[in-house]
Amino acid sequence: MTVDHDVRARDPLDPTDAAGSVGASDAASLDLIYREQSPRLLRSLSRRTASAEEARDLVQDIFCRLAGLGSEGLQFVERPQAYLSRMATNLLRDRAKRSRRRMEESHVPADESTLQGIDHHRILESRDMLQRVEAAVLRLRPRTREIFMAHRVEGLSYAEIAQRTGLSIKGVEKQMSKAIAALDRMLDRDRA
Repeated sequence: MTVDHDVRARDPLDPTDAAGSVGASDAASLDLIYREQSPRLLRSLSRRTASAEEARDLVQDIFCRLAGLGSEGLQFVERPQAYLSRMATNLLRDRAKRSRRRMEESHVPADESTLQGIDHHRILESRDMLQRVEAAVLRLRPRTREIFMAHRVEGLSYAEIAQRTGLSIKGVEKQMSKAIAALDRMLDRDRA
């Protein structure tokens, strides 16, 4: 028995010590608050954040801060639900401010950047090319044009076109080759 007394005297964290038992009750009350309030906080934060993972991180931050209050701080928390809700709101506000600051830091004033304008020359060339292709397609024979448009515009396969037109797949391939060769010739002729 004297050995136990000697061990207790040298033990810095004696379990019978009043301060040690207060810490245990604080941990129990913090655990109780966590069990009661974390599901509500998680639901609330999940609605107000981009992801469930971010909401879980915020709940963890809130309870880490609550645990950091210590025994004296926890005694002053009379309404844990209201206190935790206010902490959640403040954390969200702080994160939004940090995010806004980061965006401002990455902002480049317009007079310091080189902005590319619209290339009117390229737009005119594209319109001209489109008109030439359209005219060339209209000059194809009707059946060749039908097969070409079915494949290139409607996205049909050669088998589907063959079924639609009554041709063989080889016949469709031949018509497509004719259409592409004729379009190449017509467009080359128009360019010259």
